[in-house]
Amino acid sequence: MLAVMSDQSTAGPNPEDRKIVTLARSARARNAVPEGAAVRDETGRTYVAGSVALPSLRLSALRTAVAMAVASGATSLEAAAVVSEAAQVPAEDLATVRDLGGPATPVLLAGPDGEVHSTVPAG
Repeated sequence: MLAVMSDQSTAGPNPEDRKIVTLARSARARNAVPEGAAVRDETGRTYVAGSVALPSLRLSALRTAVAMAVASGATSLEAAAVVSEAAQVPAEDLATVRDLGGPATPVLLAGPDGEVHSTVPAG
């Protein structure tokens, strides 16, 4: 079980984190996929993706967004966000964020309405 890093119900995410949640939510809706994700790299650039479900390739939205960041030259992550109906971020997704951003990288989990339910560290 993952520990919640902060309770979003009182303070809410900062404006930059709210932006990646909005981008993730938009990707989910635009592409009609089960989840959307966005990551912000060390320079403030954002990478947005939806889940991939091909017969020969299945990737979560978060893993796809991290792959896009790596392919574009990102060397670290500041934060990540996932919009999904899931109750928690899968361990494999957290590992992917940790690989690029380190164990303290915050991962926000929001519902389809964009409401952030939890923030957990990648590590």
